[in-house]
Amino acid sequence: MRVLEKNSPLLSLNTASLGHRSPISEVIERAARHGFGSIVPWRRDLEGCEVHAVARQIKDAGLKVNGLCRSTYFPQETEQTRRAALEDNKRALETAALLGADCYILVVGSLPAGSRDLASARRQVKDGVAELMETARELRVPLALEPLHPMTAGDRSCLNTLGQALDWCEALDPHNSGDLGVALDVYHLWWDEYLERDIARAGKQNRILGFHVSDWLVPTTDLVQDRGMMGDGVVDLRQIRRWVEAAGYAGPVEVEIFSKNNWWLQNEDDVLSTCIDRMTTVC
Repeated sequence: MRVLEKNSPLLSLNTASLGHRSPISEVIERAARHGFGSIVPWRRDLEGCEVHAVARQIKDAGLKVNGLCRSTYFPQETEQTRRAALEDNKRALETAALLGADCYILVVGSLPAGSRDLASARRQVKDGVAELMETARELRVPLALEPLHPMTAGDRSCLNTLGQALDWCEALDPHNSGDLGVALDVYHLWWDEYLERDIARAGKQNRILGFHVSDWLVPTTDLVQDRGMMGDGVVDLRQIRRWVEAAGYAGPVEVEIFSKNNWWLQNEDDVLSTCIDRMTTVC
């Protein structure tokens, strides 16, 4: 396995880990000062900012951008709102290109309000991703499908396993153009008994575009916003990283922690120091 050290491009900060409390300019400065080498901004952190200026600050800080989070949900109640969501994702891809992001993370959505038609939601996602791939190809920003835990199947994501994500990649991008891949988030995938097999499959297809770490707490008090700091839960993070790197992944390890009642309340410098310590010792 690779050695994870401070001041390395291999250590990446997803800006959501700080709870969206500070301006992106401060987050960039803190990330660089604490020894991260890469950053993944959320679109909400860029609202009201001049993207070119943010891109310059990131570059001047010595950071790389290994992704942009995240997509507007594809399934919608009407054709008009579906089209609006797709156009919003195309604009986000333009932002990703301006930032020099390695990929655009797709959290795909699921059942629109009042719907029980999961098959229709999945069709809407596939149709939307197929069209979005045209823009991704033009802008040279790959799309990264991120499967979420089945607990989210009713609202946040109708894409729930790595195997399913790879099936969609093969259907939508049969020639493996490089425009479509997967983002592996251990919080959402650690439980899957086929995870090792499917990581190897993703590696053979050269589909792995991102690797996100946090931990699963027992007990968990909020299924979305109670992620644990690495080492505080039950996930064998080092084993999963072995599988990912054995599959050929050479990109950053990205910390992404949603923690409304713990880490999002703590001093941001303390959070970043803890992230660095855990990433270099338990991941």
